[in-house]
Amino acid sequence: MADTLYLVIPCYNEEQVLPETSKRLTKKLQGMIDGGTVSAQSRILLVNDGSRDRTWEMICELHTKNPLFSGLKLSRNKGHQNALLAGLMTAMPLCDMAISLDADLQDDVDVIDGFVAEYYKGNDVVYGVRNKRDTDTVFKRTTAVGFYKFMKALGVDIVENHADYRLMSKRALQGLAEFTEVNLFLRGIVPLIGYKSSVVKYDRHERFAGESKYPLKKMLAFAFDGITSFSVKPIRLITALGFVIFAISMLVLLYALVVWLMGKTVAGWTTLVGSIWMIGGIQLLCLGVIGEYIGKIYGEVKRRPRYIIEDFLQ
Repeated sequence: MADTLYLVIPCYNEEQVLPETSKRLTKKLQGMIDGGTVSAQSRILLVNDGSRDRTWEMICELHTKNPLFSGLKLSRNKGHQNALLAGLMTAMPLCDMAISLDADLQDDVDVIDGFVAEYYKGNDVVYGVRNKRDTDTVFKRTTAVGFYKFMKALGVDIVENHADYRLMSKRALQGLAEFTEVNLFLRGIVPLIGYKSSVVKYDRHERFAGESKYPLKKMLAFAFDGITSFSVKPIRLITALGFVIFAISMLVLLYALVVWLMGKTVAGWTTLVGSIWMIGGIQLLCLGVIGEYIGKIYGEVKRRPRYIIEDFLQ
């Protein structure tokens, strides 16, 4: 018997694109059900993230007309990552696998078959990875590539050119539920689960209609959340900088003393220069040490699971 698939789609002010999105997803999922790839209990779960337009009314209409559609309404706008998590956690007890994708039709729905094929091969997580970024502006393409490389340099396990188009099995979703942090960066959390994974390549399209829900301000905030949630290396760079400046201050102090002994300075110059460099180095060093302790506390309060068991032979 085929497994149950849930397509989880966060929606925020998507009334312009929802008619076409629902049409394409219905065709895709119904075709997979008819072909026996997934079970008849499979559903399209639309998550209304506090939309101000007719998005929820349209979701209710779709649910009434077509049993393939389910709807989830959040009490207020909580952001894309929270809406996505709410949908995945709602789908978890009802499905064998769930695929998350955006409502704007930029994610190619035709590769859903590829996701499911990889799932049946034994992969618990399947990442949708873009072949290229031709649809992005030069600025967005440059900053996105730079962000992924920067995250890699900080030691974060992240899949390059992957957004939130991915398949997760039920047990991968159960593993995700173990992560209780509030500041969500699912692209960094999902690889921490550690189950067998694979990649499906696809071409990302232009947005079908409406406006992007990720303007520059939100993109920067999202990137900052990712950096601060998964690495304390910035704190350690401050510590290292403190050590370097403190060492330089010792050399400057030695130089100032030599110059003073040679009688080539004005009154107070040696004390002033030595004090400025030494105090600056000590301050940065102390901030770095304090930051190390704060970094450990930050990691503790996230209450991430220490481990996730994949199998147990008794």
